[in-house]
Amino acid sequence: MSFFPSNSQIQTQNADSRFQATVLVGAPSFPDAIAWSDENLIAVTSGHLVTILNPAALPFGPRGLITIKNSQPFPSGVIDRQEPCVRSISWSPVGLAPNAGCLLAVCTTQGFVKLYCSPYCDFCAEWIEVANISAKLYDYLASINFGEVWASSSKLQDVNEHEIEPEIDYDPSKQKSSNKIVRASKSKVKPAKEIPENSTLPLITADQYASRTAMLSSLVVAWSPMLHSLSKICSVPQDGSSMSLLAVGGKSGKVFVWRIPVPECYSVDQIRVPATVALIGMLQAHNSWITAIGWALLDSDSSNPKVLLATASTDGSVRIWLGNNEKLLKSSEPSHTSFSLLKEVASDAAPVFVLSVIVPTKSPDKIHLAVGKGFGSFELWICNISSQNFDKIGTYDAHGQIVTGLAWAFDGQSLYSCSQDNVIRCWILSGSSLCEVPIPSNTPRLRNSTDLPEEFVSCFGLAVSPGNLVIAWVRNTDVEQLNPMYEARTQKAIVEFFWTGGQQVDVLPNNSLHFDIEAIPGFSEELVYWESNFLWSLKQYEMQDKPLVVWDIVTALLAFNHSKPEFVDEVLIKWLSISYLGSQAGIPAETVLLNVSQSCSIVTSRRLHLLNIICRRVILSKMKADEINSKLLNLKGVLGADKEKRSLWINLLLNSEKELRERLVGFTFSALLSQMPISAPNSPSGKWFPVGLAQMEQWIKLNHDHVHGQLKVLASEVGKRDRRFKSSKCTAAEMCSYCLASVPFESPEVAICSGKGHKLVRCSISMEICPTTPTWFCTCCHRRASKPAPATLFATPDLPLNFKSLAASPLLDVSLKPSCPFCGILLQRLQPDFLLSASPT
Repeated sequence: MSFFPSNSQIQTQNADSRFQATVLVGAPSFPDAIAWSDENLIAVTSGHLVTILNPAALPFGPRGLITIKNSQPFPSGVIDRQEPCVRSISWSPVGLAPNAGCLLAVCTTQGFVKLYCSPYCDFCAEWIEVANISAKLYDYLASINFGEVWASSSKLQDVNEHEIEPEIDYDPSKQKSSNKIVRASKSKVKPAKEIPENSTLPLITADQYASRTAMLSSLVVAWSPMLHSLSKICSVPQDGSSMSLLAVGGKSGKVFVWRIPVPECYSVDQIRVPATVALIGMLQAHNSWITAIGWALLDSDSSNPKVLLATASTDGSVRIWLGNNEKLLKSSEPSHTSFSLLKEVASDAAPVFVLSVIVPTKSPDKIHLAVGKGFGSFELWICNISSQNFDKIGTYDAHGQIVTGLAWAFDGQSLYSCSQDNVIRCWILSGSSLCEVPIPSNTPRLRNSTDLPEEFVSCFGLAVSPGNLVIAWVRNTDVEQLNPMYEARTQKAIVEFFWTGGQQVDVLPNNSLHFDIEAIPGFSEELVYWESNFLWSLKQYEMQDKPLVVWDIVTALLAFNHSKPEFVDEVLIKWLSISYLGSQAGIPAETVLLNVSQSCSIVTSRRLHLLNIICRRVILSKMKADEINSKLLNLKGVLGADKEKRSLWINLLLNSEKELRERLVGFTFSALLSQMPISAPNSPSGKWFPVGLAQMEQWIKLNHDHVHGQLKVLASEVGKRDRRFKSSKCTAAEMCSYCLASVPFESPEVAICSGKGHKLVRCSISMEICPTTPTWFCTCCHRRASKPAPATLFATPDLPLNFKSLAASPLLDVSLKPSCPFCGILLQRLQPDFLLSASPT
């Protein structure tokens, strides 16, 4: 295969083909320099900085950063220290950060690994360090004398007196925490009395120095998928039942595995250091430097999923390890037996720099493993864990220099590769063969990139969006071609975004869809692929354990809506017909909308959440969230030329949100009835107790003729119970936060005090008046919540719903879930527009 770019690769280097780009002030130097989080944030390594981007922000550009400062070395014998630079980054799954978002692990060229989370206060762009993994590693290694059974001061003193010569002494004035290094020597001996008496550090040999430095010198980090010890029912994990593993590989060939559980509770105005960051595994994975790590979760057995770890090294070896889930989830001490070797899949001695692993949804017992080599080639393996078959699909000479990025898309059927040779390629896996295809053109237009350089010399990584419809890569600019007065100083690298929704891959079963290119005049073959990929991407989000981040879907639909609105209508109507009505026939749009609107009571909460997002962000995108909320309370005044069409969509949104609100009220009443023996003020720590009961009863009275019969029965049972079981907060009388006047209940959204007419916001979960302190905020519907809701609320295992069985879930006893009950996305702190804020929709 030729090392030179084909026409399909050349077109990706044209600024006209990208729909978005941003400039970096520093240039990446290591592979996998860009990572896309599950909450829709992008991290890019750029010299001594990590730049955090929000792809949904306007104007687009850096919104957060992590500055890597020179760190004091640990007392392990390190002598020369280079300037800090970011070597490796990795996002955690959603739910580990104090605000329920993602943590970012950063590894530097000095070998330090730290964890960071987004700032929690206004007007702050610098991310906050929450854990120093390297410091914890040093403390552990020092406690076991770095595994050196003979490392005692008396023995080292005896060795020094007979056969070693001091080479370097610790000098406190130089502020270097360095052990004294001694080298074996039989020709020249100096007595131990020459060693400074005020030194408290032990002597170490050159071998000890090399060994300790290698163990403390980290090179690569990678987070595992979320592991659950209880039944998995929600996208945001819960305290004590879910955790993620952080693998840290270093120069010693060891992989240290750390366990980080979800926080005990989430907050929008406080930062909490992870309670227990535990070292649970030490794996001697290779005999040389660890250069790449990947995780996979085999979920074919939902009751006992298996976690796999893939590791690669500079010696060319690639190994797949099977984790012992019981030890990983429950062990309190580091273990050397947490992983067992399944297979070594290396075929040559070429160093490995990147790898990418995925478990296809349609084949939950297989993994697709792509391994990028230092000579520009990559290998592809398909591993069937249940049958222990490890098949090498082939070696592909795809690039002329080091492979710096590999990323799977569309459930393991599409693979993207990039290299230091500045070439990006796209591959399609069909059965057991891999073939190159052109990177799709960028059909929907958003905005033009201006005043950006067009000369690049290398590509240092790529990442795929959560919905798989966008790919981003980072390329270093050719400073020789830039204006030295300003461009060469500020434009060291560019992050570029390209559409992949038109990728020519059939990701849905052949019999599930029938495409008709001529169905709409002007439809091209590429639009057929767009339709297929839209439907596939929307389908993925029906799974409850997948975080609801649909920015790329919404953005692409909006872009198409400007030029081909009939195409957007076709896609959405087909999606509603298939997913909500179970029909693929050509049903008229009006009929589909009416039927879906009447079927909300038998649709899962996740599908209703997805429907609400599409309604608000695509169909009603020209209306502000507050305007939509007011129309949902009063459907009068729907104006415009498309009055009938818009009315159908607004009515659909109304019925969907009404159904979700009834589920919220019904769940709250059932939870109260199931906890009646427990008095609210003395509830166990962490146990959720229903609040807002009086407001919910008022809401049912106002809407008595329009709510479900089951809800009326529950309300009647609650009304008959003794009021002493209710919290003191569960009273109908509320006071204004500003003038202390009484506030009547007239709407679940807003409240007007009876004094000076202050407008107050009600909590979207409890319907109580929100306090003036920072509250949770939904970036989609702009509602607020004073307290999160239990995860059980977002699970609908049985339809039609049985509230009492749902309220009896054991997950009611654990931490709360900060997600919007109407949109399903993560709630967050409301930030100014110019600061970083994740935008899932």
